[in-house]
Order: sequence, then structure tokens, then C-alpha cells
Amino acid sequence: MQDVIVLKCGGSIINVLSTEFFANILTLQQAGYKPVIVHGGGPAIKEMLDTLKIETEFIDGLRKTTEPVMDVAEMVLNGSVNNELLRKFNQAGIQAIGLSGSDAMTLTAVSKNIERYGLVGEITDVNVPLLHHLIAASIVPVIAPIALGENGTRYNVNADTVAGAVAEALSAEQLIFVTDVPGILKEGKLLEEISEQEIKHLIETGTIYGGMIPKVKAALKSLNEQLREVMIVDGKHSVIKADMKLKGTVITKSMEVVK
Repeated sequence: MQDVIVLKCGGSIINVLSTEFFANILTLQQAGYKPVIVHGGGPAIKEMLDTLKIETEFIDGLRKTTEPVMDVAEMVLNGSVNNELLRKFNQAGIQAIGLSGSDAMTLTAVSKNIERYGLVGEITDVNVPLLHHLIAASIVPVIAPIALGENGTRYNVNADTVAGAVAEALSAEQLIFVTDVPGILKEGKLLEEISEQEIKHLIETGTIYGGMIPKVKAALKSLNEQLREVMIVDGKHSVIKADMKLKGTVITKSMEVVK
């Protein structure tokens, strides 16, 4: 959909997003863009798991999700985190509505690998007509990364993966990962632009690791003729303006090869 911008707000950045960030989303709307928000909530989930003394582990940058972990993830993401963002959007004069996968089947998923990751899902479908309806009414969807599968099975889905799937499904013009790091770093230096081949090389050499892996993989999967580049920006310092000139790492689908 023309002029759709998908912004993924990482869980570690939500509490420190400035009022200017939300004011800029309003500016984007007024400039004719159609923002869609996907959010994470890792730190808040960890805090609740620690409080409840529920053990968890990360595998390949993903939180292994048992039934007790799923209960906490659903409660935190659909509850406190989503509502905190909604309050800030509404304060800024932006009509926003919170959604999870179970709301009108916004997100449908299957198991990524039940034995390895537990209830971690891969998105198979996005309710595009619902999102188009909201966008057309100038309502900003704020999507929590919980999805539904067969027989009502709940899945915890990496928010980066959800953002990529939503951007792809909506044929978005831009996908921006708003995070707590400047972008992709190599030997302490910011890589302002990086290609698909370079990303694969940096994953193999361990320069890209942990939670950055699902982020860049989601970015690459979402690239297409409409969406030519994806950005990773620092939400504490980057200002989202209508000209979309941001400081961070631009990911492209060029075929450069690192030697």
C-alpha cells in the first residue's frame, strides 16, 4: 500500500521514546504517510519472568517459550506495553488502536520448531483488509507480536519478524527498526549501508549476533520491488521526519560481495 511506513519499536526503547518521536509520527501522517507500529517488550517480559521466578533461555536470539512463559509474554505485550504506547500516541493527538494476533486474526502463525523454541511462531498470514480499513480511517495500528495458530494455539513471535511480515503484506514503502543501538556496527564503527551478501558474511563471522540476527533476517525477507531498503535507527537520537533522512544503517538487496 503506497506511503505505508512500518515502524518496529524495540522493547528496550519504548520507555525512552521522547514526546518528539510521537509528534513526528503525527507529522508523518499530516504529510500523507500511513504509519503502522509493531512493538516488542523483551525487558518488560524479563522483569515479569524474574518476579514470578519463571526460568527462560535464548536460542538463536529467540526466547524459548514454554506455556508459563507464553502466559507472561501475552500478558505483558498485549497489556502493559501495548497500552503504554497507546497512551503516548493518544497524548500526541494520534488516533491509535492496539491489536494482537487474536484480534480479528490480525496475525496467523505456525510453530517455528516446537522442540527447539517452544511456542515461538512464524507468521503465515496478516489480516491485510483489517489493517487497510484502520489506515484508511487515519487510525494507527499498534501491533503486539502475539499470533494465533491452529486450534487457537498462541505463539510468541519475534517482533522483528512480525514487522517484516507486516511490511511485506502491506507492500510498505518503508520499514524502520527503531532500537537502542545506532545501527549495525563493525569493529565499533557504524555501517551506514549494508547489502544482503555483506549481512550473510557478518553473521557467519560473528559480527552480527544475538538479537540482531532475527532483525536483519526480517529486513532481508521483507525487501522487494516496492520496499527497496530497510533502516535500523537509534530511537533515542534519530528523529523520524517527513523527508525520511535518518542516521543509522540502511539494508539493501544489492548483490555486493565482501572479500
